[in-house]
Amino acid sequence: MNDIMKFDNELSIEKSRTGKRGLHFNCPSCQANIPLEAARKSEPKLPQLSEFDAVRHFTRLSKYNFSVDTHFYPLGSCTMKYNPRINEEVSSLEGFTSLHPMSLDENSQGTLEIIYDAHQRLCELCGMDDATLWPVAGAHGEYTGILLAKKHFSVIGEERDEIIVPDSAHGTNPATASMAGFKTINIQSTPEGLLDIETLKKHLNSKTAVIMMTVPNTLGIFEKNIKTICELSHKNGTLVYMDGANLNALIGLIKPGDFGIDMMHLNMHKTFSTPHGGGGPGAGGILVKKKLSPYLPKPKVEKKDGKYFLNENLPLSIGRIKSHFGNTQVLLRAYAYLLKHGPKEFAEIAENAILNANYVKSALENLFPPYSKEYCMHECVLAPSKELADKGIKTLDIAKRLLDYGFHAPTVYFPLIVHEAIMIEPTETESKETLDSFIETMRKINEEALNNPEFVKNAPHTMPVKRLDEVLAARQPNIKW
Repeated sequence: MNDIMKFDNELSIEKSRTGKRGLHFNCPSCQANIPLEAARKSEPKLPQLSEFDAVRHFTRLSKYNFSVDTHFYPLGSCTMKYNPRINEEVSSLEGFTSLHPMSLDENSQGTLEIIYDAHQRLCELCGMDDATLWPVAGAHGEYTGILLAKKHFSVIGEERDEIIVPDSAHGTNPATASMAGFKTINIQSTPEGLLDIETLKKHLNSKTAVIMMTVPNTLGIFEKNIKTICELSHKNGTLVYMDGANLNALIGLIKPGDFGIDMMHLNMHKTFSTPHGGGGPGAGGILVKKKLSPYLPKPKVEKKDGKYFLNENLPLSIGRIKSHFGNTQVLLRAYAYLLKHGPKEFAEIAENAILNANYVKSALENLFPPYSKEYCMHECVLAPSKELADKGIKTLDIAKRLLDYGFHAPTVYFPLIVHEAIMIEPTETESKETLDSFIETMRKINEEALNNPEFVKNAPHTMPVKRLDEVLAARQPNIKW
């Protein structure tokens, strides 16, 4: 079967034929009642398709997708873990879906109770004192956290305008610091991929408000000096912010609050199995220690005499950061996941995530050298070997060829501090059989690249869209209407 028969790339508007339709609305009185000034002067440019054609079109498109439901999806630093279907059942219960966002507290007891209880459970898991679940994304949570720090220093009368961000942190960290009005101080990691303690000491000063760290970091490595880092920061009056995007490798094993973290955000899609991708909606709760609790966003869900209510009377709060209850459908999914797992199960999740990442790393390190010899946590960072580089093979070539074998490519070219990085995060939900298949495919691609480099450089060969000129595509996008 040739590509034309196998892949149908026409848009629905290109398949349109005048007069085709799925439904016919015969309502002359409706049309007669439309005010003349509100009526269209011309027909809208919409595709005209039969219901059958429309169903076939979108069903066919859905089969072209790579998704966590259909393929191994090892995006490093994104934690594309399986989303249990029970979460979807819970979030679709009519009592939640029919609740108006402006309902009175007495009519919203179920939702308020879940948000309140989720606070308690998440604080217990992370060793923190208080929380807000209003942020609707990880980056939104980060921004909220830094606003809390800004408020804290304003209240205690200290002028601090610098935030230290290691080069192994997520890229949103320096962006968040800048958005909140702080000057970002970027410091380099050691060759082992850890924060350099001596460099940190040189940069800590009376202007340092926060140090923002990703733990484990984007190299997949746990900051083994984290307690020392927290102690040095606190001695300087500096708050320690932990980007909790990679908590999936720690949950149930250690509590960030125990080693000195002052505030942290949670990505519900990365650790608590809510859907990821497509631009949202998301959730990114912030957890804090007691001294930052007064500044949390309002309203705050509280409990009195067995009833739950939204407390607006918070004089030191940074104010509202989102309307209504945040993205409650996402929080409901995360809450279902919280209820399903106890401390033992969460620890097993982290252990299996770590085991899977190290299994992939050890199986491929002879062909794709890892950045660090340290054991990794949730993900491993590899790169093409010198032999492949000498053949002109780049990370992008390997990523494109993986598509031909039915694997979504891992994260590539991140973190930026690793040349030609391939970041692989298998998560705890993938089986050994799946990992073995992926490992074998990576070995095959390595052999192909050594023996026939031009073939790999021109991959993918079986996708509906072949290799694009990415620079040209960015500068002169071909967008069909």
